[in-house]
Amino acid sequence: MTKPRVIYWFRTDLRLHDSPALQAALDLDPAVLWPVFTFHSSMSITELNPKSKLFVLREGPQTLFKKLFKAWRVTHLVFEKDTDVYGRERDAVVVKAAEEAGVEVVVRSGRTLWDSDEVVKKNNGKPTMSIAQLQHAGERVGDIPRPIAAPKSLPDPGQMPVDFEQDEPDTQPDFNEPSREGKDTAYKDIAGPNGDFATETMEELGFPSATTSIRGGESLALKALGKIIEDKKYTATFEKPKTSPAQFEPQATTLLSPFLHFGALSVREFFWRVQDVVTEYGKGASSPPMSLTGQLYFRDMYFAAQAALGAPFHQTATNPYIRFVPWHLPSKRDITSGMVTGEYHVDSEEAEIWFKRWRNGVTGFPWIDALMRQLKQEGWIHHLGRHSVACFLTRGGCYVDWERGAEVFEEWLLDHEPACNAGNWQWLSCTAFFAQYYRCYSPISFGQKWDKEGALVRKYVPELKDLDKKYIYEPWKAPIADQKKAGVRVQGDGLGDREKGTYPKPMFDFPERRNVCISGLKKAYAVGLHGNDERVLNGTWRDLFPSPDEAEVMNEYDSDGGEHADRADQRTHDKGAQQVGKKRARNESVPEAPPKKQSKRQQTLNFRNK
Repeated sequence: MTKPRVIYWFRTDLRLHDSPALQAALDLDPAVLWPVFTFHSSMSITELNPKSKLFVLREGPQTLFKKLFKAWRVTHLVFEKDTDVYGRERDAVVVKAAEEAGVEVVVRSGRTLWDSDEVVKKNNGKPTMSIAQLQHAGERVGDIPRPIAAPKSLPDPGQMPVDFEQDEPDTQPDFNEPSREGKDTAYKDIAGPNGDFATETMEELGFPSATTSIRGGESLALKALGKIIEDKKYTATFEKPKTSPAQFEPQATTLLSPFLHFGALSVREFFWRVQDVVTEYGKGASSPPMSLTGQLYFRDMYFAAQAALGAPFHQTATNPYIRFVPWHLPSKRDITSGMVTGEYHVDSEEAEIWFKRWRNGVTGFPWIDALMRQLKQEGWIHHLGRHSVACFLTRGGCYVDWERGAEVFEEWLLDHEPACNAGNWQWLSCTAFFAQYYRCYSPISFGQKWDKEGALVRKYVPELKDLDKKYIYEPWKAPIADQKKAGVRVQGDGLGDREKGTYPKPMFDFPERRNVCISGLKKAYAVGLHGNDERVLNGTWRDLFPSPDEAEVMNEYDSDGGEHADRADQRTHDKGAQQVGKKRARNESVPEAPPKKQSKRQQTLNFRNK
């Protein structure tokens, strides 16, 4: 009997340790094994077999695989399960092509603690909207599997002819165009310019060199995890809200999230190495949701919520679990499917300017600007830093649609997970998962709490590096003499050609804007619409809301400056979520999501096989 000829398709699982899908491929005892990806490489493969590596093919999988099946005489295709919305669509196309070619497909779960689809089944087909729901459903699925060891060897790859016509993706519209310095030549040859199936370089993609100091790969991931585990007390007593968003070099948290995103680190390897330390530590160890393992539960919670809802999870419209809020800069939607198009309405020129200033880190609030600039430069900011800028854009200042912020994070975050990104923005905007909208992060006092000297601001907003610490978070209050002494003038809005040695004025009075936003959220909660309501979809929601001027209520709410700004008592939160779920089950029928029509933005991103 002829042995299998297997393609192992790497995607978000760039590792050899704890890979159930890779093990399934090896269990086939293949005659040849092709480790294939379309955008990345791995030195670990070559260490196991000098004849092999991760072969990068430069064409979208939807068109490429049907050619490979024939040209390479493939018998099996194996890959790790992906429950992201785009991933499901992509995989469905590839699986169909495999079936038509007579290629057997083997899929294994490995990206999350529990299989997200199984979690949904055990949660009665509903999205997990709290940690308690996730844990309860997960327990019904079964114990979190222990990680499996990496293989000690890999079969040789077979011949790899690519003498077939290449299908190049449609690259317009190019949403990355503002970031490019040259022409995108990455798709010139399927096997790369040297025919060696090498990874695309930044130069080939037309981008300048990377600015982040963060480096990836399985070896670095395991080394970083090992260093964390060595500190038993840190590992066992870690509580996310007690770590500093202003700390850097080193940062206050693990910075393992980018490795989880690319799959260079197994989430189960992370979980069990931490859990074993917690068990051994005993009394005094932290517990979910604040603990290190709790952070992984949040990840699974969002993944399962996405698995249940599909495309509507990433937007307000058509989503039955999101509260409707009449934000500024709302998304445009396809009239047939109800899906967002990637474009938005500019309903307020003022809000559009605020959004641009937020994105560019020139709001005039140094704490916000430092975090946004850190995000753009490093591709990462601390958990509470993300909360600060997200609250500021939505319910804590600008009253801009959370989908605008999610798009910026999608573009800049190294650890961007579609499910976690959408879920966290819903949490911070108080449209889902969290409801205490009156608790707002202050862009002034929250930074002061963590960093009185303003070190983070001085690093990422260097125009303020010499300003006295008593003005570092409120530079507009510094007397002209102090501004001159520090070599900076507070003037302008920061957009366009900003004069050297200047820092912009704050774009609004924060206490005033906070109260306007909270008043708006109070009204939205009272109206009580959700994203699938017909009045949301047909626009008649406007009849239920006053005009923006009439909605403004000044000095009605107080802020704790950000202390516990997005932390509900977990028991109260879980109980509330359960009550909402029961009420919805009694009073609402949740319609099936309409068929999805891809947005131009999604079409542009999809061919990258991210």
